[in-house]
Amino acid sequence: MFETEDRGRVRWLTIDRPEAKNAIPGDGWAKLRRHLVDFEKSDSRVLVLRGAGEDFCAGADLRRGAGVQDGGTFYQSMKFVSDCAMALHRLTKPTIASVDGVAVGAGMNLALGCDVVVASSRARFSEIFVQRGLTVDFGGTWQLPRHVGLQRAKELALSGRMVGAGEAVQIGLAIEAVDPDQLEVRVSELASSFADQAPVGQMFAKQGIDVAYESSFAEALDREATAQTVCVASLDASEGIAAFREKRPPRFEGR
Repeated sequence: MFETEDRGRVRWLTIDRPEAKNAIPGDGWAKLRRHLVDFEKSDSRVLVLRGAGEDFCAGADLRRGAGVQDGGTFYQSMKFVSDCAMALHRLTKPTIASVDGVAVGAGMNLALGCDVVVASSRARFSEIFVQRGLTVDFGGTWQLPRHVGLQRAKELALSGRMVGAGEAVQIGLAIEAVDPDQLEVRVSELASSFADQAPVGQMFAKQGIDVAYESSFAEALDREATAQTVCVASLDASEGIAAFREKRPPRFEGR
């Protein structure tokens, strides 16, 4: 269901169900969460999340266990979905969603849960839930307005309409769209650029930006001061300053 490949300091995690547009069955969320936790504990510095074949992820696999279910039982099953979303959100290292084809429902929000989304020109995004009689999950009600603003988030969630790659870039769902045959190359370049930087500094940057909308300016400044104090005392800061003075690329170790 999931395949991992380490390419130097970058881990590629592939949802491997192309026959189902990489839709995730009920037991898949816990498995995906374990892969995310394993990445956090690993020496890999960047995670690339993608789908096998020509699609990213069609969300939950409604072909399995579809239909009306007991509320109490279903609420418990949603814990696995939420735990997976939280594991992705809590990663301290950079994550990139490489989106080709469809990214719909929980699949769209899985992509938005990554730090950066790079799309192919044939990528298509949709909060398709309402077209199935369902509502937004996998953190979409939190992620979506942070990417596109409140009104556009409501329009996408209330209509469930499909968004093409060009519009996705325009409204903030992805940072860029490239030809399908260039997607892996571009994502590799971006992942390498992230992997070259200081891990501790990246961790604090992610944490600060993630809570930006819940913080006052004063709180942000205080958080930055605390984080910078930790960074200044790190070996990476010493290496970064030495590399700057010696006019060479730094070699960061995350310490």
